[in-house]
Amino acid sequence: MKQLDTKFMHPAEQINVIISRIYHSGMTTTSGGNISIRDENGDIWVTPSGIDKGTLSPRDIVCVKPDGKIVGEHKPSSEYPFHKAIYDTRPEIRAVIHAHPPGLVAFSIARQIPNTNIIPQAKNICGEIGYAPYACPGSEQLGRNIAEVFKQQKYKAVILENHGVVLGGTDMMDAYQRFETLEFCCRTLVNAGRLGKLRLLSDEKIDEFHARIPHNISHFMDVSYPSDERAIRTLMCKIIRRSCDQGLMISTYGTVSVRWRNNDFLITSPNVPRWDVQPENIVQVRDGMAEAGKTPSRSVALHHRIYQKNPQINSIITTQPPNLMAFAVSGTKFDVRTIPESWIFLQDVPSIPFGLHYQEIDKVADMLGRNRAILVENDCVIVTGDKLLQTFDYLEVAEFSAHSLVMASAIGPLQPIGEEEIEELRKAFNVK
Repeated sequence: MKQLDTKFMHPAEQINVIISRIYHSGMTTTSGGNISIRDENGDIWVTPSGIDKGTLSPRDIVCVKPDGKIVGEHKPSSEYPFHKAIYDTRPEIRAVIHAHPPGLVAFSIARQIPNTNIIPQAKNICGEIGYAPYACPGSEQLGRNIAEVFKQQKYKAVILENHGVVLGGTDMMDAYQRFETLEFCCRTLVNAGRLGKLRLLSDEKIDEFHARIPHNISHFMDVSYPSDERAIRTLMCKIIRRSCDQGLMISTYGTVSVRWRNNDFLITSPNVPRWDVQPENIVQVRDGMAEAGKTPSRSVALHHRIYQKNPQINSIITTQPPNLMAFAVSGTKFDVRTIPESWIFLQDVPSIPFGLHYQEIDKVADMLGRNRAILVENDCVIVTGDKLLQTFDYLEVAEFSAHSLVMASAIGPLQPIGEEEIEELRKAFNVK
């Protein structure tokens, strides 16, 4: 998988990478959606009209010059007029994404604005969300409707009535992360709505959360990278990318750590898109201190304490899959007694209040000594295990189980495995 570095990648290649991600993540169709970049010369690079989104290459991307001249093998997208209208209205916007992902389209056809105060990161990433009235796709009127909303500087995301969404960014990754995070919020909101009453975070709670980001982490200078340490970095990157492929992580959130030696461990760094994490983005932590020149995840203190108190735990994944998060934001009990595998692997997944994993680290570390996973309300799921692949497997089982429960909620009341069956599983699989 290519790492997206907007400083060095040609606009056509950036667009090709991102449209491929959008398509293969199930957020657009073969014919739907279009994205563009305006470069320093004023050229607008845009996806072509009528070309399969699943097989695009950089040579398929079209360049429209400031004088309107078209350079390329194809016609520009039929929606090009509103891309240009956004750039003309907001000079600081350098990338635009338009697509029809299912979650955002659900809000579009219900004519509602999604509330992103379901997790603490989403509000800052997505910002305020605007709304543009319907107009025929590809029309000058649609461009005017969208541009009119974008005139308000507070908006970088706009719901299109009965159509989809348009998002802008200072570069392609900024726009993509806003798009991906907003679609995650919409899917989570829809799933949570099937389960129970939605619980939102107040702006004050979100501000308190961001204020807890550690700024005074100690560092050590004598950094070394033995072969076993480098092997862990490579494995972590593979599992993180696999998590993204499986829909268990998005680019803006996900923390992975692996015990290295004794209580020293490796952990991901914040502000690195999870799709593109590289071995050099991983942070070595020794005696609670981070390697020089790097910033570890804000969860580093919790991970350190989990490893200190639980010698059987050698890896931790913290993430936000949409079905598990539906339980975390609705206050609905996540009952894993769905099929034998779910109960055998997970047994019970308790929920804890928002913020507790930062406020009472010892308590949460002790809980994870008794439970393989816990849900943090309006925040995340924390999964632990021995080998990293095992932890990833537990995460997959948990999300698959949550997905089945969300689907079952549309059919009828849950009929969990009974106590007699649970006791039989305890004996058969030697579960304590």
